[in-house]
Amino acid sequence: MAQPNGAAVVIIGGGIVGSSIAYHLVAGGCKNVLVIERESAQGKGSTGKSMGGVRAQFSTLVNIQMSLYSIPFYASFEGRLGLPSGYRPQGYLFCATNEKHLAYLRANHTKQVAAGLKDARLVSAAEIRERFPLLRTDDIVGGSFCPTDGFVDPYSCMVGFMTWAMDHGAQLWKNTAVTGIERDGHGVSGVETSRGFVASHTVVNAAGAWAAGVAAFVGVDLPVEPLRRMLVPTEPFDRFPHDAPMIIDMSNGFHFRPEGLGFLLAWNDPEETPGYKTDFDPVFVEKILTRAADRVPVFENLAVNPKRAWAGLYEMTPDHHPILGAAPGVPGFFLANGFSGHGVMHAPATGKILSDLILHGKTELVDASLLELSRFSEARMIEETAVL
Repeated sequence: MAQPNGAAVVIIGGGIVGSSIAYHLVAGGCKNVLVIERESAQGKGSTGKSMGGVRAQFSTLVNIQMSLYSIPFYASFEGRLGLPSGYRPQGYLFCATNEKHLAYLRANHTKQVAAGLKDARLVSAAEIRERFPLLRTDDIVGGSFCPTDGFVDPYSCMVGFMTWAMDHGAQLWKNTAVTGIERDGHGVSGVETSRGFVASHTVVNAAGAWAAGVAAFVGVDLPVEPLRRMLVPTEPFDRFPHDAPMIIDMSNGFHFRPEGLGFLLAWNDPEETPGYKTDFDPVFVEKILTRAADRVPVFENLAVNPKRAWAGLYEMTPDHHPILGAAPGVPGFFLANGFSGHGVMHAPATGKILSDLILHGKTELVDASLLELSRFSEARMIEETAVL
């Protein structure tokens, strides 16, 4: 097939975010979309290493709105795209261990209900104790639960988005490095790659934890930095219910969910420092098992194989919200970066927002001005505090 030398839109990064943007652009009528992926296969970045959680229990309106689009999208994914998302609505249960946590959950719940989240509810300590008698609940004072929160298979979702987009006209170049972005007097004019130059007046940066380097090609200073997060899957374990939700211990941030025949354990180690560290640190196993056994005493003798554990990268912004939309001063250069651990759960909304902005110059889904890069220089950051 002859290599095209131009595309209506070039998307840099073939993870779940880039794939969703491609899908939404093509579904919106833009057929000539090219996705450029530097790896030999999609999902080798953060997508394939994600915990796969999806939730609408956030503390800011814009994150709640993005979830209210994304979660129903995942629920109807197979009907829309013909491939499975693996969506399992088992819920998220936040367990508060002091009155401050409880007040925080109440305030968030009020915002969630006002935004249109109908299913989230506050739960009592007694309810949590009755539903999960194997949890240690002596210090739990209450919590919040939403049954439509749950989990998806990130890899399956990414493949679903990209397969549909390619079936309807998009192209995917794998094993292709972006080496530069060209500009002319009007804005971006194309992308230099290891497979040659691609002319385009619309380029989307969806490069995940590596987004700052892509933005630097056009002189944009992007405040996105990588932060390692480690996940520990257990060996098969049947002494805790497998229909359990994602359970979050607010005293220290430890959280876990069923996965296969065992469980997937996660915890944000406050000693972690930014950097491109993708190796799993075996010392982490003891740290997380200590917290697991403290909250779930039957986890005391939980078997884990450190060789099955892995590390991935969050792409952090200073206010834990993504940077979405046109880059100031560089017409045609769009940003979809800095999801701070929420890239998979908000991929559908991100695709919709970016395609709306590219094709129509505006979106109805959220107030897109809240997520612009300029918020940092204009001191209008929006802090998300419900970060796991």
